[in-house]
Amino acid sequence: MKLTFKHRLIIVSIVYWVLLLYILSALLWWFIALNHQNDAMATLKLQAVNTIEQAYLNKTADILREKQRKTAQYIGEGLTFLAIILIGAAYVYRATRRQIKLAQQQQNFMMAVTHELKTPIAVAQLNLETLQKRKLDPTIQEKLVNNTLQETNRLNTLCNNILFTSQLESGHYHASPQKVNFSDLVQNAVKDATARFAGRTIVADITQGVNIMGEPLLLQMLMNNLIENALKYSPKQASVTVQLKQQNQHAVVAVIDEGMGISAEEKKKIFRKFYRTGDENVRSTKGTGLGLYLCKKIAQQHHATIQVLDNLPNGSIFKVIFAIA
Repeated sequence: MKLTFKHRLIIVSIVYWVLLLYILSALLWWFIALNHQNDAMATLKLQAVNTIEQAYLNKTADILREKQRKTAQYIGEGLTFLAIILIGAAYVYRATRRQIKLAQQQQNFMMAVTHELKTPIAVAQLNLETLQKRKLDPTIQEKLVNNTLQETNRLNTLCNNILFTSQLESGHYHASPQKVNFSDLVQNAVKDATARFAGRTIVADITQGVNIMGEPLLLQMLMNNLIENALKYSPKQASVTVQLKQQNQHAVVAVIDEGMGISAEEKKKIFRKFYRTGDENVRSTKGTGLGLYLCKKIAQQHHATIQVLDNLPNGSIFKVIFAIA
């Protein structure tokens, strides 16, 4: 039977605590044994001192001082070893938990990618087979072709997200910043999303003539991921608003949805790689857990700030702040 992430974590935790308690017990036993040996040695030396000698008191005092010095030495060494053990144990425990969680996230990612790939491939294949085997009305043919193109664009977006995430992390992607008409880029992103998500309402509130320095392709990916994320996590009947304003020397773009919102705890995690809430086996929401992570990386690449705020009475606001060119 294959162990789940929770079970693996429990087993690792039990083994970890057993080993740590054993090491701490050994350290305590070492201290007690050495201290007992020190007491025994001091007792033997005191018994060997001749009480008739004139220097009896001085020798006795020297023996007792040596005993105290060794006791302090053992305590100091013990505390040093204890501190090293606890620091090392904390590091190992955190690293182990991180590796197990990363392995689980990677497994979830592979499952999510599989789900994301299967749907557009199946739809495109079905549409092409239909066009090949049947003579359809031109209107229906056009609809099937457009649907197939949308699915291939979805595949292209997924591949780009994976590719650019890898390149940005490895440092192999070399951006070529240039002056970009950010107003036109955001407007085109809204038009593209409106075409891809037919039936959804996307409201554009864009200030014209806003220019920034950046990489057009990465900025386009940023906007596409933010808009798609807002559409994904909000009701179909709710609208999504895309705003672009110029505030002093900054361009502020905001994507506002009317979904369930994001808790304070989730806000700390949503920009992590592969992070998604829920079980991949029963999840109905599409995605791979790379979109918001990639958005954060792109924002950092452009020395911009990305943040998530609450949209009252419900929903979320993803805001990115760039410097004006």
